[in-house]
Amino acid sequence: MKHHDQVADAFGSTAAAYLTSAVHATGADLKELARQVSATPQANVLDLGCGAGHVSFAVAPHVKSVVAYDIAEPMLATVASAAAERGLGNIRTQQGPAEKLPFADASFCWVLSRMSAHHWHDVPAALREVRRVLKPGGRVVFVDIAGADHPLLDTHIQAIELLRDASHIRDYRADEWIALFEAAGFAAKVTSRWRLPLEFDAWVTRMRTPAERVVAIKSMWNNAPDEVRKYFAVQQDGSFELDAMMIEAS
Repeated sequence: MKHHDQVADAFGSTAAAYLTSAVHATGADLKELARQVSATPQANVLDLGCGAGHVSFAVAPHVKSVVAYDIAEPMLATVASAAAERGLGNIRTQQGPAEKLPFADASFCWVLSRMSAHHWHDVPAALREVRRVLKPGGRVVFVDIAGADHPLLDTHIQAIELLRDASHIRDYRADEWIALFEAAGFAAKVTSRWRLPLEFDAWVTRMRTPAERVVAIKSMWNNAPDEVRKYFAVQQDGSFELDAMMIEAS
């Protein structure tokens, strides 16, 4: 199975869980995205790697149109049905990978992406596509889990993420994101960072992580060095905290 298929398969089977996940459905970052786009009521927005559609739902009331774009068809079906229930008629869905966008040059005023890019097969290719479909003067805002600056911490979090979800590729560090955006022709900066608390059972259940991998994650946390357990605020039940960040580019 190719990686793109693995992502589509993993998130196709978990679409409903992501729609109702409190971690995904709420957050100050969603309010901030809505606040930013509300300054441009005539804007066309691309929600790239839309997942269960939380960004689309947050920004749709404030703009002209939103395209919710994702590789997993069942996610898009979830988005379409939830958008209809919420009366958000300006959201349309389209299927495909981040690296190949089926849109004309200069189609969008905003490209937004939240908690998706750590699954992308080729981030440089995706960012080149983002630049192509963005209108002159358009803006990009990405929210994602951040890799850790210290290699010890970074190795642990990438391993934990991969055990939980076989389609995981990499949580990029802030400096990696800036370099990736600059290579694609953007000026970019990290505008906020925060901690994201994750309740262990909900975190693995949402992804349908196989039992043997759940055991492996708990074993990794239990045997991690003290400074790793302290940094990620690992609890007795395996719950912990991740770093998240918002990157803005133009």
